[in-house]
Amino acid sequence: MADLAAIWLEALPRVRTAVTGVGVWSALNACKPLAFEDGVLVMGLPHQDSELAGHLRMPLTKRLIESAFAERLGAPVSLRVIDGDSPADVEALRKRDVEARRLQVQSMEKMRAEMSAHSNWDSIYEQLSRRFAAVTTKSLPQNRARFLEEAIEIVAEARRNQRDYDEHGERSFARCIERVSHYADVPSALVAAEVLKRAGEL
Repeated sequence: MADLAAIWLEALPRVRTAVTGVGVWSALNACKPLAFEDGVLVMGLPHQDSELAGHLRMPLTKRLIESAFAERLGAPVSLRVIDGDSPADVEALRKRDVEARRLQVQSMEKMRAEMSAHSNWDSIYEQLSRRFAAVTTKSLPQNRARFLEEAIEIVAEARRNQRDYDEHGERSFARCIERVSHYADVPSALVAAEVLKRAGEL
């Protein structure tokens, strides 16, 4: 592992000569390199100097620091500035990153599940439309009754295969019930009751 402190001590004078401003100089003097992992250089500032972080993140300063370390490390460098300048602060950062990734994965999985549920119920919704379009002489109650029986079984089967019962899934389910209700001219609550009975929920 390269001696990051030694690299910074060597690079600091050159970086300072390329920038101006008391704030930038104060930030450069106060910060110190803490870790280099996966191409990311973590520079920390003491908690009492955290307000100086913005100076290090300015495009010119950031680029100068990255370039100085990249030359000596022989690899591309991306700068990340954190509040704190101890190993404990770096460890806390790693834990936050792990938790952030966990939440991101969880969010993506939830989104995929919602999209899948939405897609499945959309398919059922369209299937109901096609089945009703195929009904001959829709004005006859016996024909609507036949459609109703078939539609209830279609929705009940989809309900039995449903995996997520969140608000999105429930609204999509309800949308299909309302479509059957509208086509068959039957109250939606009665359609829902029959579907739920066949799905084993009532």
